Amino acid sequence: MHTSSLQHNILAELDHELATTRKLLERVPYDQADFQPHPKSMKLWQLATHVVNLLAFNQLFVQHSSRDFLDPNGPKPGPTPTSSEELLQRFDQYSASLRQALQESDDEKLTASFRLHRGEQTLLEHSKGAAIRIMGLNHSIHHRGQLSVYLRLLDIPLPAMYGPSADDPNWM
Repeated sequence: MHTSSLQHNILAELDHELATTRKLLERVPYDQADFQPHPKSMKLWQLATHVVNLLAFNQLFVQHSSRDFLDPNGPKPGPTPTSSEELLQRFDQYSASLRQALQESDDEKLTASFRLHRGEQTLLEHSKGAAIRIMGLNHSIHHRGQLSVYLRLLDIPLPAMYGPSADDPNWM
């Protein structure tokens, strides 16, 4: 990282991961939405939508002190996108909202506690900054990795991500 500011470090990491994620999402074919590599796996479109919706979930870590999965009034993802254009539009919207929330935050706020729970059962309790990294960025990267495997199985060329891919030697 390039600075001692937690906020700036998270924003720098977020910017890198958002650019990489968008490159992958641009290749997700809506006409293969029902592709499922295994009966226990999510369908392609469900997984791509989940990757996008996680951005809104990440915003909770910045703007709230807790999230109860049993709260019927808790935030819910929007309707499933019905086209590649709509998926990318939501990605851009959620990315901008998350970036703005982080820019409006600061190191002091990001060191405050965040609790993710289901009623009385605590699922995660960390500082907001740690929650963003663990359940936000890392969770998103995990699912993005799954999505890249789906695309490989569909013989869709993969973009360079952390270095060149077999399909894209132009990294950076």
